[in-house]
This record gives sequence, structure tokens and C-alpha cells, in this order.
Amino acid sequence: MKILKFGGTSVGSPERMRAVAELVTKEPENKIVVLSAVSGTTNTLVSVASALYENKNEIAIGIIDKLYQDYVVYVNELLVSKQANKAGHAIVDAHFDALNSMTREPFTADVEKEILAQGELLSTKLFCAYLQQESIDAALLPALNYMRIDDDNEPDMPYISEKLKDLIAESKQVDIYVTQGYICLNSQNRVDNLQRGGSDYTASLVGVAIAASEIQIWTDIDGMHNNDPRIVKRTFPIAELSFDEAAELAYFGAKILHPSSIRPAQAANVPVRLLNTMKPEAAGTLISSSRQSERAFTAVAAKDGITAIKIKSSRMLLAYGFLRKVFEIFEKYKTPIDLITTSEVAISLTIDNQTHLQEIVAELNGFGEVEVDDGHTIICVVGMMPFEKAAITKQVMDALDDIPVRMVSYGGSKFNISILINSQHKTEALTRLNEHIFGMQRD
Repeated sequence: MKILKFGGTSVGSPERMRAVAELVTKEPENKIVVLSAVSGTTNTLVSVASALYENKNEIAIGIIDKLYQDYVVYVNELLVSKQANKAGHAIVDAHFDALNSMTREPFTADVEKEILAQGELLSTKLFCAYLQQESIDAALLPALNYMRIDDDNEPDMPYISEKLKDLIAESKQVDIYVTQGYICLNSQNRVDNLQRGGSDYTASLVGVAIAASEIQIWTDIDGMHNNDPRIVKRTFPIAELSFDEAAELAYFGAKILHPSSIRPAQAANVPVRLLNTMKPEAAGTLISSSRQSERAFTAVAAKDGITAIKIKSSRMLLAYGFLRKVFEIFEKYKTPIDLITTSEVAISLTIDNQTHLQEIVAELNGFGEVEVDDGHTIICVVGMMPFEKAAITKQVMDALDDIPVRMVSYGGSKFNISILINSQHKTEALTRLNEHIFGMQRD
């Protein structure tokens, strides 16, 4: 069985939803289709929740009414048979009645999560209604009946696997099963969400739970590119990636995947394929543990919004335990560190979350002189780059020979070289790397 996940843009209009149905029915193997909310819906529901949080209930009701009208149009265009159209409007009415009832309840975090869940519930039920209209056998697998997180907000995999297999066994034997991405229950059996990676994460968890043959992530670009196509003019899709390379690229800025979304698939060794709903004939990118190519350079990604922190202290000299004490401060404030370099008397590190920066700096001042410098970007070059390979770092640094480099991290992983630069040099750095390590000349 395969898992096919489609994002919000893939079902963003009735035309796109029909195209998804056509893609799904062409796949000969049994499959579970994971759907996000229709594009724009989740953002609108966030606006509803924000208005309710601010006690602006009339504004929230107005937003809900506007969204309702959008779905009325959507249903009328998607479901043209009398029976299907009636069923579609019943689905929409039920969920918008629920949304309106929530405006009359005291606003809580639980209410907010129920509001946000409506998008995926709507898209999947409407998709099933369309398949039924087209006489295509399909079964809905409600995510709230099997997807659960534990007290630490981590997926409860034994529960997920058991409940999902039971649901499949109980439903009629069909080629297509449909389920919601993103949403789940928490350990108190209340509606919640997976947060990290959203529907991609759902697809990965479902794929692992049923030991799928492949997980397909359908988006609106031709797989992972060797560089950011929004910034660099000449890029190309990558045919294959290792899980480690994909994880590095996702963490350091490649928008096609969330860093957490493929970890379950990697742990269970389930291949992940990135495909384009707008160009289904394109080969896309296969992510697996058996990448054949031994190329040194695979791709480049950039992560913005980086803050550099330098701690200079003579107490570091010949001291042990100093780094531990520094790391404990970041652990205390739940602030991950991206890069780190050290010398005998100084540590330089980077973070991408300034929420607790003031408190962190206040505590670091107890160790020595602290400098904070924001407005930076991490450029991550990914490939097969063990330190035994000569001239790897030279090729990268030659490409950036007249761009000021703040930090370099290499050797912690054989899959990447990470470089910190001022964000004003980002476009030039990505373009230079495209020319020097991929041989792509600029226009």
C-alpha cells in the first residue's frame, strides 16, 4: 500500500481536487490519501480564533460567514449531481454550524484547536463525496479515530498502528482510503494537531504505521531542487536524496519539506517521493536510504532570521564543564542551537528563535562578555562530504571568496557544510555556489 499526501494548493479549487482524484485513481496499488485543508482555509480559521481570543466575536462570525460562502461556491462547482451536491452542502452546513457554535462558547486552547481542525475535516469529506459522485469506491479513515499524541506531544505509534489497521480491516475493501492530515487527539482525547510538518508528518506516520511501500508527497514543484528556485535563476530537480541529506536541507531552509516530517519514514526505512501535482509526469525526487550517487555536492539551502551570540571568557581556558553550563541556559529556555564554533576563550553560536533572547543573554553575562548580532543567514551545502575528501571546503569557500563569512561549521556531519553570513549577501552567495559547485552559469 502507498501513501499519497496532497497539500492545500493541490485541493485549492474544485479543478485541482478533480485533478487529484484523477491522479489517485491512476495509481494501481492500494493507497491512503492524506489531505490538507483547502488552501487559505487554515489561515482564515486562525483569524477566527484570533478574533475570538480578543473577544471580537462579531468579527469572527463575519469571517466564518465569508468562508462559508466560499465553500458554497466550491461545492456547487465540484459536486454537480443532485445527490452529491446535496451531500456536499450537508457536510459544509454541519461544519459551519459547529464553527458558529464555538463563537458562543468561552474561548480556550481546546476550542481553538477544534476550530483549526475544521479545514481538514471539510476537505476530506468533500473529496470522498466527489469520489462517490464519480462512482469511485473509497472509504474515509477519520484521523481522530487513530492519530494520537502522548503527554510529551509525541506520536503514540503503537496506538496509531493498532487503531489504523483495525479501521482499515473494518472498512469495506477499497482501493482508496482518505484521511486528514495535521489533526489528531492528545492524551486527554481532545482535538489537537501534530504541529511539526502538518500533513507531511501525518503521511510519514501513517506510512510507518502500515509499513507502506512508499510515501508520496505531492506539492506544486518538481521535487527538491539543487538551490532555491525563487532566488536563483538556474536550478534543477534532484532525482534522489538520502534521508540524511533531505533532513539537512529541510532543517536549513528547503521549504518543500518540514524537518520533522520524514524522520518516522527514515527510522522505518520507508522511501519518500516528492512529486508535482501540476506536472505529474515529472520524475520528482526519491528520498531513501540507498542513494546510489556519490556526488560531493547535492544541493544548497538557506535559513534566514539567524542570531549570532558570542561569549568571550578567560574562564574557558583549560576549564571543563564550561560548555555544559552554557548549553544548560539554552535548554532552560527551550531554545535550540543551530551552529557552534569554539576557541580557547570564546564560543560563537547561532539561534533562530529570539523569544527568550533577553533572558538568555542576562544569564550568559555571568560567564563573560556577550555579543549579540542578528540579521544573519545560514547557507547549508549538502552532499557526501566526509573530511577524507580533499578540496571539499576549498570549493565552497572559493565560491564565497569576497563574501564576508561570520562562522563555518564542518565535520559534525559528513553531509553538510554550514556557513553563517549577513543576510544582505544571501542572494549573491546562493548564486555563486550555483556557479562554482554545480557549474550553472547565471543569465
